[in-house]
Amino acid sequence: MNIRLKAFLSLCVLMVIMTGAPLLAATPEESFKKSYPKYPLDSITPTAVPGVYEIVVSGKIAYYAPGAEYIFTGVIITPDGKNLTQERSSEIQGRKFKDLPLEKALKIGSGPHKVIEITDPDCPFCRTAATFFSGRNDVTRYIFLYPLASLHPNAEAKVRQIFCAEDQARAYEEAMTGKLDDMKFTPCKNDKVDNLLKAHKEIGDRIGVAGAGTPLFLIDGEVVNGANIPQIEKILGAKK
Repeated sequence: MNIRLKAFLSLCVLMVIMTGAPLLAATPEESFKKSYPKYPLDSITPTAVPGVYEIVVSGKIAYYAPGAEYIFTGVIITPDGKNLTQERSSEIQGRKFKDLPLEKALKIGSGPHKVIEITDPDCPFCRTAATFFSGRNDVTRYIFLYPLASLHPNAEAKVRQIFCAEDQARAYEEAMTGKLDDMKFTPCKNDKVDNLLKAHKEIGDRIGVAGAGTPLFLIDGEVVNGANIPQIEKILGAKK
């Protein structure tokens, strides 16, 4: 074959390949970011459902179907009743508890089970959980106080009272059992209390308490949302 003709045919084949081949398909992450540029994506992973991806946006789980470009919320449950969404949510929340400054927490007890607690002294569910834990001597509790002022306007004053108290554990117990509800005390204000309150609030924000609500626990590495006493008992085992 003529060398020039051969070179010309080779060039034609190359042009066909370059112009005729489809563009590489966008990844699910690329598709999501293009369709929803204002959503801060933490992660995107395949689910057990073909074509559906789990997305985590600002710490919250939703689902995304590339191609259809839809986002939807809900839970994925297996035929045997396992809630995959709940398991993943607990896993994600659990990571946020990592490396918390426990030295800033209110420590109560010295038992073998480790409990990290985010609580509000005026939250009724928090008080239910506090009553439960007061009857257990097999736990070490690290308590961060997160007063939700929009729901409980007196909660911050009670937190300040706890931080100011010489016996903080006793003041905490008084708050959680309603003994401070008469508000017959002067809210404590000083730099030390201000800084500690700020630190506890920042820790609650980091873990996402504003969205999850109080109380929130990490018990022996397992996340518990709310005063779910049956779940807590299952983790801790029988009372000794």
